[in-house]
Amino acid sequence: MSDYNELLREGEKLLAPLEYSAPEFEVRELLALIIGHEARSAGFLMTLSEPVTEENRESFLALCRRRLDGEPLQYILGEWEFYGLTFEVGRGVLIPRQDTELIVELALNKYKKTDSITVLDLCAGTGCIGITLDKKLKNASVTLIEKSGEALEYLHSNLKRHRSDARAVQGDVLDETLAEQYRDIDLIVCNPPYLTARDMRQLQTEVRAEPPEALFGGEDGLDFYRGITRIWKNSLKTDGILIFEVGFTQAEEVAGIMIQHGFRDVRIRRDLAGNQRAVIGHKR
Repeated sequence: MSDYNELLREGEKLLAPLEYSAPEFEVRELLALIIGHEARSAGFLMTLSEPVTEENRESFLALCRRRLDGEPLQYILGEWEFYGLTFEVGRGVLIPRQDTELIVELALNKYKKTDSITVLDLCAGTGCIGITLDKKLKNASVTLIEKSGEALEYLHSNLKRHRSDARAVQGDVLDETLAEQYRDIDLIVCNPPYLTARDMRQLQTEVRAEPPEALFGGEDGLDFYRGITRIWKNSLKTDGILIFEVGFTQAEEVAGIMIQHGFRDVRIRRDLAGNQRAVIGHKR
């Protein structure tokens, strides 16, 4: 009977054909799901030399086949880490990405020593941005707005998971009557759909599993930036801040949109990979 080390090697061979994957990392995460120990834990390492049960072998290989068929690792695991917190994920909601942590960093750098600010997280998805800010900022009043009913279920689950006092609202961020309900906001954060029509035709297999409405930003990818900047600028108080995540080729255009709508001190910020990833500006 083989041990779990051999099973890991078998899994790595299975996943080797996948593009944009790290088979060694992924098979350890999948096996951890089967045996009930975190992949970096002592318990996991101790288990690797033990003989594999047939039930666990079949369960593990079934997970590998799901991954080979293009299902994202995060959906298979059912959760993913973002800024040190773990969020429930699955079909119907955008997967939190490390790039987006820059939005949280920018907000915390500005407000971490400030009491009692009001925050809106637009296009909230899992709630990873807004919930993280709610947990990290002092006495913040955070509202998360999400249109999709499927995504909203994950958002509610994550609010409960993190015992967050933030409020979830189902609504269309391009609805002007919704924006009119919010005034004197200190900070708006938003990771909107920003892929272009061309991007959508060239998606990686696993990204195609994510909801297209959370990805597609119109022909040029800028529809939500135009709409949100115009509609929600009046929700910010004077000197309030708007922070967008952007595609790495869109920063200059998004900055231009914000300047056109009267924002000042508009700045582009880069992620850890050096890509232009966020645009931040102040309302006049």
